[in-house]
Amino acid sequence: MTEYILTLHCEDKPGIVAAIASRIASLDGNINEAQQFDDHETGRFFMRVAFSTNASIENLENEFSTEIERFGISHLLQIADRKPRVLILVSKFDHCLGDLLYRVRTGELNIECVGIVSNHPKDVLSLTANPNIPYHHFPIDKGTKPAQEARIKQVIEETGAELIVLARYMQILSDDFSAYLSGRCINIHHSFLPGFKGAKPYHQAHARGVKMIGATAHYVTEDLDEGQIIAQDVEHVTHAHRPDDLVRMGRDIERRVLAKAVNLHLQGRVLVNGKKTVVFN
Repeated sequence: MTEYILTLHCEDKPGIVAAIASRIASLDGNINEAQQFDDHETGRFFMRVAFSTNASIENLENEFSTEIERFGISHLLQIADRKPRVLILVSKFDHCLGDLLYRVRTGELNIECVGIVSNHPKDVLSLTANPNIPYHHFPIDKGTKPAQEARIKQVIEETGAELIVLARYMQILSDDFSAYLSGRCINIHHSFLPGFKGAKPYHQAHARGVKMIGATAHYVTEDLDEGQIIAQDVEHVTHAHRPDDLVRMGRDIERRVLAKAVNLHLQGRVLVNGKKTVVFN
């Protein structure tokens, strides 16, 4: 049998769960996991179902068409163990990149990394990346941003990248590029935004005597750092921690939050709900 993941959202109506479950049963399928959420504020219904069956994905799409039309469902059906093609963007700080590549190598992240894009040359990075992963160095300044983003778009199109991960890619994306990446680009940053914007946020936080630091992974939208939040985490700090301690701790949080967000997205556990997300952990 092949395991599939079906995610869907639509206006909440009676009978959706029963209809989907009955359709799976009619195909001699077995439901392995099912989660649902009814948002009473918006009247929207969200569902994720993992199930096994011998039917092909083409046959499943055809079989589910009746329910999709009946309930006005927006859906995504995918094979659970397929390896999505992922492109990673990075600048000088490579701790998140190194962590993602390690998780790929150990099988924790089930992806095919189709390339690394950076606005800095490869020798700036402290890690040794897999030589089989193409590395694209696209320098950028104020006058070359449109051309540089066009080159990244070309890499995305040529590689068929399904997800783009900004692993501490320290460039503000244009509105056009952000719109192009909508729904398929994840970014990581420290949770101090918008409280501590600009340079040296950990030093600003230290100067204010914060007692907690964190990181946030979110989808990229045209509003800078305002995309739908996927995952967050924090660490408690004290007056004894120095700025360098906060930087070190912050990088560790960033690594694990980004990896968690990427995993959740790839497993079909994140559904966008307006300015928020429904996350089926």
